[in-house]
Amino acid sequence: MVRKLALGLVACALVAGCKGKQTQSDQSIETMPTGGQSTAIDSSPLSFDPMGSDSGKIDGLVTVHFGYDKSNLDSSAKKDVAKNVEWMKSHPGVKVQIEGHCDSRGTIEYNVALGERRANAVKAYMISLGIPADRLSVISYGKEKPIEMGDTEAAWAKNRRANFVPAQ
Repeated sequence: MVRKLALGLVACALVAGCKGKQTQSDQSIETMPTGGQSTAIDSSPLSFDPMGSDSGKIDGLVTVHFGYDKSNLDSSAKKDVAKNVEWMKSHPGVKVQIEGHCDSRGTIEYNVALGERRANAVKAYMISLGIPADRLSVISYGKEKPIEMGDTEAAWAKNRRANFVPAQ
């Protein structure tokens, strides 16, 4: 147990250490103009809050909910994913990270795995509806980021979700 914890801490430190500072050339990338037209890449930030769709501030993206201990998409979840696919198609330059979440029941390890299955199920369905895989990434937070605190069915249902955050 201590060995796993130490390994996890070392991995986190490596990831944090690998994130370098952005250079001036990274901030404003331009390509050679062709035919008198500028081909500069627009590096202005997106106009929504990167906190994610759970914040209710990304107009057009909806959170996908799951049943207890489920990672398959029911008909309601498929409709929600289809709405998100339409949003992605109308915003072709945006990449999103799909975050898998669980309710507070179960072990940390089990919920991280379940959250990952949920996020991957959403990703697979989005790909089947025409979104390129390179525009989608997944992460699982298990039960670590609840949107609703409490030990009631209503709170648990809100926490069993996959939400969408713009990928940077």
